[in-house]
Amino acid sequence: MADTPDRPRSRSSSHVTLDDVARACGVSPITVSRALRGARNVAPELQARVQAAVDQLGYVPNVAARALASARSSHVAVLIPSLTNQLFVELLEAVQDALSPHGFQSLIGVTHYDPRQEEALLRSYLSQRPAGVLLTGFDRSDAAVQMLERSNAPCVYLMETSADAGVHSVGFSQRDAGRAIVQHLLQRGRRRIAYAAGQLDPRVMMRLEGYREALRAAGCHDPALELLVPGPTSMALGGRQFEDLLARHPDVDAIFYCNDDLAQGALLAALRNGVEVPRRVAIAGFNDLGGSDQMLPPLTTVRTPRREIGERAAAMLLALMRGETVAERTVDLGFELMARQSS
Repeated sequence: MADTPDRPRSRSSSHVTLDDVARACGVSPITVSRALRGARNVAPELQARVQAAVDQLGYVPNVAARALASARSSHVAVLIPSLTNQLFVELLEAVQDALSPHGFQSLIGVTHYDPRQEEALLRSYLSQRPAGVLLTGFDRSDAAVQMLERSNAPCVYLMETSADAGVHSVGFSQRDAGRAIVQHLLQRGRRRIAYAAGQLDPRVMMRLEGYREALRAAGCHDPALELLVPGPTSMALGGRQFEDLLARHPDVDAIFYCNDDLAQGALLAALRNGVEVPRRVAIAGFNDLGGSDQMLPPLTTVRTPRREIGERAAAMLLALMRGETVAERTVDLGFELMARQSS
């Protein structure tokens, strides 16, 4: 049966268009488009009416057509190093929660800490003309930097901060955080403090710099106590590093692990080997991942504001995508030292 003006279109017999939604709401197509983008000049009541019509009619926006018409899509490219790290999962959830009410969806790319993979992902995602880009850190290839500059897509950097002109970033000082936890261990009377790390991405190495600064200032830095493994971090690796350090350096009295999964593995290894923590050796981690406060003993660590970073970065990107001026280009959210019984 043919459609009539007073009869809703069948979802199976005809494609629902933006004009159909506009007629159902009694407004113009451009007003519907603005409402779906979450534009500020559309009243909340009208946005609700448009969304109700979209739901009732089963309208699906034509993303490709929208990109051609506006030179930008409704997607935001979000590149992170890993999906196996709880840190980045929490960050992603915060980003998506902040973007989706404004009609934006995330194109998630996982770089596996490999600049070549990041370059390939950027080439693919930027070809789709995303409305904006969220990137982890500042370490990337020259080709990736050039692609970002040519794209003119608004970009916000996560987990680190930069004072460079024209750069928008939300994060904290990894170096300061590394220095702070070592100073805590020094204040507890520890002097033979090791640094055990995996992955060795730029943020891990910044924590290493903070570790070195604190120990050099105290006059007790020993490069032999730096155990750096390029592979992925895990509880199993943390346990092996713990046993290795104590076997090779029996006088070690504290170990700062670059991530909590390593430190959790070290605590389990200490239990297996009958090593008393913190009486014999103190253990500290980084990021305050789930379960760290439930370890035996509870793990001393640095709590990082990953959810807040995701929320603030997404809010900053939304402003940039609207063409607004961002007063505070660099947002340092700091960190919190969680001093628990393991130290």
